[in-house]
Amino acid sequence: MLVFSEKITVSQILKFQQQLIEAFLNSTDMSEENKESPIVPVSMDSWVEWFRSVAPHIHSIRGKTIVIDLAGETILQEHFSSLIADISMISAIGARIVLVYGVRPQVEELMSLKAIESQYVNGIRVTTADALVCVKEAAGEARLDIEAAFSQGLPNTPMAHSQCRVVSGNFVIARPLGIIDGVDFKFTGVVRKVDSEAIHRELDGGRIVLISPLGFSPTGEAFNLTSEDLAASIAGALKADKLILLTNVDGVRRFDEVVTELTAEDAREFINDKLVDEEDIYNLTFALKALEHGVERVHIVPYAMDGGLLAELFTHDGVGTMMTMENLESLRQATSDDVSGLIKLLEPLEADGTLVKRPREKLERDISHFTVLEHDGVIYGSAALYQFPEEKLGEMAALTVDAAYQGFGDGERLLRHIENQARKAGLNRLFVLTTRTMHWFLKRGFRPAGVDDLPIEKRRLYNWQRRSQIFIKDL
Repeated sequence: MLVFSEKITVSQILKFQQQLIEAFLNSTDMSEENKESPIVPVSMDSWVEWFRSVAPHIHSIRGKTIVIDLAGETILQEHFSSLIADISMISAIGARIVLVYGVRPQVEELMSLKAIESQYVNGIRVTTADALVCVKEAAGEARLDIEAAFSQGLPNTPMAHSQCRVVSGNFVIARPLGIIDGVDFKFTGVVRKVDSEAIHRELDGGRIVLISPLGFSPTGEAFNLTSEDLAASIAGALKADKLILLTNVDGVRRFDEVVTELTAEDAREFINDKLVDEEDIYNLTFALKALEHGVERVHIVPYAMDGGLLAELFTHDGVGTMMTMENLESLRQATSDDVSGLIKLLEPLEADGTLVKRPREKLERDISHFTVLEHDGVIYGSAALYQFPEEKLGEMAALTVDAAYQGFGDGERLLRHIENQARKAGLNRLFVLTTRTMHWFLKRGFRPAGVDDLPIEKRRLYNWQRRSQIFIKDL
């Protein structure tokens, strides 16, 4: 049985964003003035359903180290204060945050005001002594703006009752980039070493670590660093769970469509064969660097989207591109370890009568018949194949995709997999019993059938009270 229901959308996530923040912050401060929340949900049932749907994501990032790279343009966005509130909330629920920021547009503005000419080679700034003065000025001003944003605390705002503590320091030792192809990059530098122990101590104390795009040499010189490279280096040194690149693109695009998930192998192919544009290659290069240094996941998220960071972290599909070393999603044979996950998936549908109830003992006995869809450790789809070799018939049962994951063709994937299994077993027809999704099967080549068309064993077990409709498909 394939079950469809309404999916919680990204727009709903963003709509309820303020309510989530207020609900969480007020839960930690139940003084009289906080007991009356100014937030009134449009639909309490929808809000509760949504809040519960993000709970697994909240649990998944608690205690995790997340490095976030803010492009300099991000600081200039109208919703910058909202972004800082989002980061504050993510920190408040237990994530360990390192915030790296860039200042390219700010430096460009200062250099223009001072009539200093900018010079780039292969997208990297040649930092002269005069340009370095502008970098220092821009970095200092941006740091103050970010710290000020974290210090907000007006009532009835997402930052109310927030107690974020932000620390900065000389955590990064740098060296000059040097002379490349005859070009002297002067005070442009690269990361030589990250003081990961010092950063971890600050994170252990519950503080957000803020790192500017400047590194320092043992001789006391300052070097201008590319924020993306800096963030990737820090994430690798910390063995961070996530690196998030807030960029001016909405994700990696292939054939003008955002690729929501990429493996490191895919990224190398995109770069080597130039299958994506230069901007994507630029971002993928640093994402790969982080993955190759032990970071579990890299997210490329558009900074122009208000709430994009929350949508990426707290929804299944996110809003940008997520990269991992290996594919997180798998369609595979179920094992005994999957019984609890299957129970959680099937139980609600058994409770409302959509599926026939299967006791745990039966699931344990039948587990070898099941195929599951798993994403990031969560069982979100299933189907079972029961064979009747004498009649060369197969029954597909418990074809189910969790409501939050529907609309992406996973039902068809499971169906095709079961059909292939049946063919390999020498079966020539597949049948299903359903009470809810007759039209779905009709559209996929099944035809109505009767009880007499069932295998003899199944005929004896047919439940005349449920009166399930029978559909058969030739393989």
